[in-house]
Amino acid sequence: MLSEARTGVVTHLRLQARWCTGLGSPLYAGLLDSAARDVESQGVVWDVLRPYADRPPADAVPLRLMGAVHRLVLTGALPELARFYPSAGGELRADPWPAFRTAVEAEREAIGRLLDRGVQTNEVARSAALLGGFLLVACETELPLRLLEIGASAGLNLRWDHYRYEMPTRTWGDPGASLVLRGCFETDELPLDVRPEVVERRGCDRAPLDPSSANDRLTLMSYIWADQRERFVALGDALTVARQIPAPVEAANAADWLEERLSAPVVGAATVVFHSIVLQYLTAADRERVIAALHTAGARASRQAPLAYLRMEPGGAQTEVRLTIWPDGRERLVATSGFHGRGVRWLG
Repeated sequence: MLSEARTGVVTHLRLQARWCTGLGSPLYAGLLDSAARDVESQGVVWDVLRPYADRPPADAVPLRLMGAVHRLVLTGALPELARFYPSAGGELRADPWPAFRTAVEAEREAIGRLLDRGVQTNEVARSAALLGGFLLVACETELPLRLLEIGASAGLNLRWDHYRYEMPTRTWGDPGASLVLRGCFETDELPLDVRPEVVERRGCDRAPLDPSSANDRLTLMSYIWADQRERFVALGDALTVARQIPAPVEAANAADWLEERLSAPVVGAATVVFHSIVLQYLTAADRERVIAALHTAGARASRQAPLAYLRMEPGGAQTEVRLTIWPDGRERLVATSGFHGRGVRWLG
């Protein structure tokens, strides 16, 4: 009979495997299912994950495991496993599990150290899901934008206006942009005629990453699922943009940082607070403080100093993109999207 700790790890591995299946990663889905069986039989994966057995689901231990192994693949430390990883030039043909298990056995100490890192993703295709919200704020306020992102990681989505977006029949953005987001939109009724001016872009994160650091770029790449080449390429293109467009991300608690940034209205700009798949990683107390800070600042907002709150967060099998603009304060569901920013359907 499995212990309660092992049962929890198995449950989390299989749940993540199902998410990987639904989000188009057969490589990770199969490896996570096999890892769950290995934990059931007290194999090497259980040995590595045992110290993390009591972690809550928000700590994403299965993704920490996959990111740790992927990082070693990308550095060239696991050539046999790399043959199955498209991100390293391999291809998924035969069963990769034997090579994966051997890799975990050989590198268990290195993997154990890497498991202490929190999951760091900066999924740039989420900019496609947020795009319509930014444009709607600019259209309705007729003011330049002041961008404030919480949970910003490396700040790649703070540069959303420097990407190009291709929709079924329309486009938005610089034709010469380094990053072109294709195939993200199911509809193209967004308010595309506006070209907002961004006068400030800043973010915060508990452990921000620096796009100019080779080590931090490797961290971001390691958490892209290894058989999703399109995401891998998009991340590389976004990192190129990031080295050209400043967007400082401070190491800070989200609630503390936001309270300070919203302490006084900024006249002549629309302040846009935004985030994507972040709230689950905040404590309940910090979530309450973030919402309180927004409502307090919203009560001070005016037509000359409006405040917008744009967020992309889970809404079942899809995410929901919601927008509130003060001083009106009306909340709207403006779009739905897949978790990685694809399948965007505009409702605004």
